Amino acid sequence: MISGRCAACKYLRRRCPSDCIFFPYFPPNNPERFASVHRIYGASNVAKMLQQLPHHLRGEAADTLCYEAECRTRDCVYGCVKTISQLHQEINKAECQLAKTRAEIAFISSSGGQGRTTTTSTSSPITSSTKF
Repeated sequence: MISGRCAACKYLRRRCPSDCIFFPYFPPNNPERFASVHRIYGASNVAKMLQQLPHHLRGEAADTLCYEAECRTRDCVYGCVKTISQLHQEINKAECQLAKTRAEIAFISSSGGQGRTTTTSTSSPITSSTKF
């Protein structure tokens, strides 16, 4: 028997066996971590998922399950998909801004900086024949 029960065994009010699948991933000092995962997935399903994975991937899987469960608790409709969509939008905006900046640098370099004394702000559109 492991000294002290893991958060999962404490939550489920059971004895923590020496080969407890939850012990390495749900430490006794963080009971909220298991509670959120259990609320969304259930202890049995989480145990099955962890047992099907190789040992070196279980920690990352437990972290992912915890993150997804917390996101689902905060937003029961979209969960972590909302965050992923927001990040994709930010990436797309940054890529567009980078392309505009590169086009402006290329334009300035090709014209040798002739006739251009002001810089374009990041929020104003670039007027050139190149379309993005």
